[in-house]
Amino acid sequence: MSDARTILQKLRTGDAPTEAELFWFAEGLATGAVSDAQAGAFAMAVCHHGLGDAGRVQLTNAMRESGRKLKWRLEGPVLDKHSTGGVGDCVSLVLAPALAACGAYVPMISGRGLGHTGGTLDKLEAIPGYNVDVSPDDLQEIVADVGCAIVGASAGIAPADKRLYAVRDVTGTVASIDLITASILSKKLAAGLEALILDVKVGTGAFMGEEREALALAQALVATAQGAGCMTSALVTDMNQPLASAAGNALEVIKVMEVLTGVGADTDLYRLSVALGGEVLALGGLADDAADGEGRIRAAIDSGGAADVFGEMVAELGGPGDFVERWPDRLPAARVMIDIHPSEAGFVAGVDTQALGEIVVALGGGRQKEGDKIDFAVGLSDIARIGAAVDDAVPLARMHVASEEAGRAVAAKLRQAFRLSDRKVDAPPLIHERIA
Repeated sequence: MSDARTILQKLRTGDAPTEAELFWFAEGLATGAVSDAQAGAFAMAVCHHGLGDAGRVQLTNAMRESGRKLKWRLEGPVLDKHSTGGVGDCVSLVLAPALAACGAYVPMISGRGLGHTGGTLDKLEAIPGYNVDVSPDDLQEIVADVGCAIVGASAGIAPADKRLYAVRDVTGTVASIDLITASILSKKLAAGLEALILDVKVGTGAFMGEEREALALAQALVATAQGAGCMTSALVTDMNQPLASAAGNALEVIKVMEVLTGVGADTDLYRLSVALGGEVLALGGLADDAADGEGRIRAAIDSGGAADVFGEMVAELGGPGDFVERWPDRLPAARVMIDIHPSEAGFVAGVDTQALGEIVVALGGGRQKEGDKIDFAVGLSDIARIGAAVDDAVPLARMHVASEEAGRAVAAKLRQAFRLSDRKVDAPPLIHERIA
């Protein structure tokens, strides 16, 4: 018979708990048999000593088994994608319907903004009426009918993770590869996936800013998911500048709709959606290889098929039935727009992407504390890319704000987020590494 004290003593001395002990601890997190103090001690001990490759798989499986697991009987593979978070990263909204248009089924359980990074659910809630809170039964029905649904995790999915994550957030133990891996994958694997593609960010806007950290996380995620029985690969992708040229909830939905409807497609957003989609279609058996998969994703987007699926998903989840046709009229817009120009002309040589994300939060586009109400209209658009020339005619970015005063309060910080050069520099690669 396991108990929390014995498990914690093992971890404190650097010994790995057994699989049975990790399953007991996860069940205790879900039921309340493990106290907050014991959960915090567990998280701290794992941060200091780690669990090892086998222990990481066992903890992931244990947290997955702590709640309901979805089972599917569908005509195609169940696929998904997960990003470790960034600024202007709205790939999920492009990729889920594109995969569905290619014959996949995508139950995408997503999250809200965390720190300076935007949340997929917050972006979708910029669409009037869109409901991210659905039961597992409703999720299965919508996915079967439409092909995809992007929603929040229900209380019954991986409840051990929900409890442990809340404890980690207040004990300074978020940045543990073992705990990050188990947290991400327990929810994804509980959704009954057959294949998963991971987008691990690296750069000034990523939680893992250094290349070696991002590679270590990507390798741990892939190895753990494969060990838990899910075909998985990862791309390490650039977050040294926002992925889209906008940051903020409604503004990023605009970028998504431009890609899906072919109006001024945002190049990096399109390219990364295609690359990630090609990988997971090949993993799921819907493409011969990643290159073939990329061609299928391009066709799904360029033909308008992905836009049609997106519109069906929005309508099924409570949004406007004509959203794809009338999205410019359906999304909230800020009262004031202010172009921020550099102090002197030059070329953008670097971007403090985290600072841009923090500006969006400060304007009201994210939460500074739990319970804060989000202003879906505020944010940044027309963000200058690395290598672009900026001057008194071409701004660093356009601020969408509730008032002139709110804009003035962050204008200096926005200018400081851009490093300029008198010579044009090359943009960093969009994809740094592929982990298979």
